[in-house]
Amino acid sequence: MALNNTYDARLLQQETAVGAGVQLLLLTVLGTAIGLGPAGWLTGLAFGLATWAVLSRALHRTRPRSFGAANRVTLGRATLVGGVTALVADSFQSPPPVTVLVALTAVALILDAVDGKVARRTGSSTALGARFDMEVDAFLILVLSVYVATTVGAWALVIGGMRYAFVAAAKFLPWLNNALPPSTARKTVAALQGVLLLLAGSGILPYALTFGVVALALALLTWSFGRDIGWLWRTRAAAVREPAVREPAVREPAVTETPLLRETATVGAP
Repeated sequence: MALNNTYDARLLQQETAVGAGVQLLLLTVLGTAIGLGPAGWLTGLAFGLATWAVLSRALHRTRPRSFGAANRVTLGRATLVGGVTALVADSFQSPPPVTVLVALTAVALILDAVDGKVARRTGSSTALGARFDMEVDAFLILVLSVYVATTVGAWALVIGGMRYAFVAAAKFLPWLNNALPPSTARKTVAALQGVLLLLAGSGILPYALTFGVVALALALLTWSFGRDIGWLWRTRAAAVREPAVREPAVREPAVTETPLLRETATVGAP
């Protein structure tokens, strides 16, 4: 049994190592094609190293039997986000190749609709996969908000920072961790954030429209967070009176809705 566990662990670590290698390859291609500066290289390498380290630790702790096709899609999307991050960091030193940045971002956003479908079709949805997907989404929104902030102003950073502020606040206000009911509006607003920020960062719109698009993204996000926080506040007492019952180790797929992003977790899935 120990031999099998070791073998499986090595296979999982190989998956993360391949991801790190592909990230380095993408940075090399970008560096050769457009000439990444020190900021771009360092930021891209830091992102790749952090992704490898955090994902490797998570795999070690959860010990899934396989990495899964859906996680491979998410890892590929994370690699693209690493490229976008490097380009945005480099943009503070020299004008970025907007076409390349838009292309990488667009593919990453498209793949966001793929990994979930792959997980459901293969019956391999896991809490780790859902969290991995969530964090990649959130970080891409943060990076895009940094990029558009250089055009419209620092207030755009609120878009990328709102989810992280919510997570930080939940450390001190436990009722913010309560589950939310499913919401089509919440999912729509979440999906629109990347699209609107990509449109604003593409450079195809005049300044006034770019400003308006970013303002719309912030307004929608503020409304969505405000509505969810209001619901959590109104139902906090009921959540205290009726604590959640612990589920068995293996159960049916469950969906936990959180502001901006949603998490689908199946505990014990292969």
